[in-house]
Amino acid sequence: MDWICRLRALGLGPTVFAAMGNSFGKLFTISTWGESHGLGVGVTIDGCPPGLPITAEEIQVELDRRRPGQSDIVTPRKEEDKVEIWSGIFEGKTTGTPITLIVRNADQRSNAYDEMRDKFRPSHADFTYQQKFGLRDHRGGGRSSARETVGRVAAGAIAKKILAQRATSGLGGVEIRAFLTQVHDIAAPADALVNFPTLAEVEATPVRCPHRPTAEKMIERIKAVRSEGDSVGGVIECRVRGLPAGLGVPVFDRLEADLAKAMLSLPATKGFEIGSGFAGAQLRGSEHNDAFENREGAVRTATNRSGGVQGGISNGEEIVFRVAFKPTATILQLQATVDKTGAATELMGRGRHDPCVVPRAVPIVEAMAALVLLDHWLRQSAQCGTFKF
Repeated sequence: MDWICRLRALGLGPTVFAAMGNSFGKLFTISTWGESHGLGVGVTIDGCPPGLPITAEEIQVELDRRRPGQSDIVTPRKEEDKVEIWSGIFEGKTTGTPITLIVRNADQRSNAYDEMRDKFRPSHADFTYQQKFGLRDHRGGGRSSARETVGRVAAGAIAKKILAQRATSGLGGVEIRAFLTQVHDIAAPADALVNFPTLAEVEATPVRCPHRPTAEKMIERIKAVRSEGDSVGGVIECRVRGLPAGLGVPVFDRLEADLAKAMLSLPATKGFEIGSGFAGAQLRGSEHNDAFENREGAVRTATNRSGGVQGGISNGEEIVFRVAFKPTATILQLQATVDKTGAATELMGRGRHDPCVVPRAVPIVEAMAALVLLDHWLRQSAQCGTFKF
């Protein structure tokens, strides 16, 4: 009980444990749980409006896009990722009470990680988890594994359906579409991705880049680095259309700030930009400003370098942002490292890993975007009484 005494000496009571980083959102709240090589992973959702028709099959569609083993360029780990609804949905509709969704782990080979019990994998979370908690689950990285994102995608499926059913201003539903624009140094031409892509165009190839010539090059590169026991990263762009102006709040909870937090909370992410992003720093104000105009009776902008957000609040244009993912940390090559005592040693990565995590991250990015947008929509409704579902 010495740790409790130390907390009390610092003036910290039991409430210090209320925010340990496993929950997200303010009104539409999710808490994910489970480890990569535990019995299962899942999510508990609180704040979901009652009466939403939703089935396990609808949630499963999104999980199937995220699951391992879906193509020859991702990890061969065979997980069915079949979702089970444990609470909060009765006779096909949400009840307004907490929703618990679980996916059981099936294809585990924990002995592949025995060597990692005492050795730190380069650029992984092994060392930092050990320093923070004094112990760690070395099997597949435990909570640091991307398998944790199963719960996010399951919750995001519900958020996406709510957003898709909105009926504000006579417009259609909110549509969220993420896709690859770059793998390693192979990038799709900017002029080839001007239009909002369809889901069919994104899903046409396993790499999820809607520009087929670039997609084929990406696939070749991923296969090549996999054959060398190496990995590569990439960039995902996400666009949101149908979102009305007025969502988001000034200062700390700006819409783009919450989107950035959501995206940078994903494993392997190292960068976020919205609208013109870093390229905007090279422009003058006269070049960058989005001029307002009256288009068909509505205030619109002639350009969209702001990425659909101004002053932290949506302006009615498409939300456009990009997320950079680093190469997969675990590679099948001998690397220099140290063990828990600090002694120099070497480590050969083992287990089944994606040579490029980015294709499977597409539905995860969409899910996190949906969670942020729905949470802000509910907050707007609570504060201003507008934007009804």
